[in-house]
Amino acid sequence: MTLLSLFPTRIYSAPLKRSGLDRLNRTLIDECDSLRLADAAGQDWSARHYPGGYTSYGSHDKLHLISSGFAALEKAIAPHAKAYAKALGYDLRGRRLEMTDCWVNMMAGAVAHGLHLHPLSFISGTYYLQVPRGSAAIKFEDPRLDRLMAAPPKRSDLPPHERLHVSVKPKSGQVILFESWLRHEVPPSFTRNERISVSFNYGWTAG
Repeated sequence: MTLLSLFPTRIYSAPLKRSGLDRLNRTLIDECDSLRLADAAGQDWSARHYPGGYTSYGSHDKLHLISSGFAALEKAIAPHAKAYAKALGYDLRGRRLEMTDCWVNMMAGAVAHGLHLHPLSFISGTYYLQVPRGSAAIKFEDPRLDRLMAAPPKRSDLPPHERLHVSVKPKSGQVILFESWLRHEVPPSFTRNERISVSFNYGWTAG
């Protein structure tokens, strides 16, 4: 008997950089706090779509273009995005990766981020500024799940690459990248301190 393993789904995880993370994270956390206080439109959007938490997704979703701190973060993420795209087999000759969106997420208590994907992008990811003990992991869904139809349940002892859902526990200072079509969610953490992260999308341009 021959079994072929085809069409892998690869998730990238690495420390953002070797040194200077504490200072960068502290600077960006302070900027996140200031942004939330001043962002009336974002507070209103979050109250309707992100109850109990704050995200700048509905108000300021290109922070790397308006903030020197987030521009520095973009510069640090760029080598990771390039390495990930290369590992996925994308032909980057004559093409340039470009961060198209960048926004903040601040979650505590029962705040959850429902199942979703990132349309109109090809690489997406999250950088973790603050991850309190007990914070929920990011949970990825098998992209074939809605096509399994009459399949029976999977066994509970399967390795991660055979499961229908896989959770990746983040750490402060870590960047996680995934292909934008991959659905994912963040369950509630019920932590007192906030889980603070920066999410982003990448597109590509010629030249």
